[in-house]
Amino acid sequence: MGSNQLYTMKHPHQHLILDQTQIKQKVKRMAYEIYEHNFEEKDLVLAGIHENGSLLADMLATQLRSISPINVQLLTIKLNKVSPLETPVVLEPETIAIAGKVVIIVDDVLNTGKTLAYTLTSFLPQSPKKVEIATLVNRHHTLYPVAATYTGLSLATTLREHVEVVLQDEVAAYLH
Repeated sequence: MGSNQLYTMKHPHQHLILDQTQIKQKVKRMAYEIYEHNFEEKDLVLAGIHENGSLLADMLATQLRSISPINVQLLTIKLNKVSPLETPVVLEPETIAIAGKVVIIVDDVLNTGKTLAYTLTSFLPQSPKKVEIATLVNRHHTLYPVAATYTGLSLATTLREHVEVVLQDEVAAYLH
């Protein structure tokens, strides 16, 4: 019995859309795309939105380091996704300089674009050379002027459906 069938039996309202192997393939392809678009850069900052975006950024960094000479630095973005104006956006570690560098904001799912739009306010005052967005799954329901530069999977969904990406232990993406 395949992992998709096993998971569907345990969770009948969820459907596997990406298994671990497929996610690894998507991450590898995205890393090659990032390298192709930024091959002249010496440094690159991957800024992952806590928590799944950070895990995805780490996976992309591992791939980029294996295929390119680019110095890849990792940042974690922490913010209140429900009420982003209530608490400030925090970038960790604070010691990474962004000025003049390419910054790629990484998140697992691009839905409305709200989270990504609020993160931009943390980067723009620091004068990055360029800001791009990488997402594993793009649902195409954006309400903010945000578009993914790099996408693992474009998925047409209804507004009622939800995409869940699991990047720890069992690595997979589900639609429910």
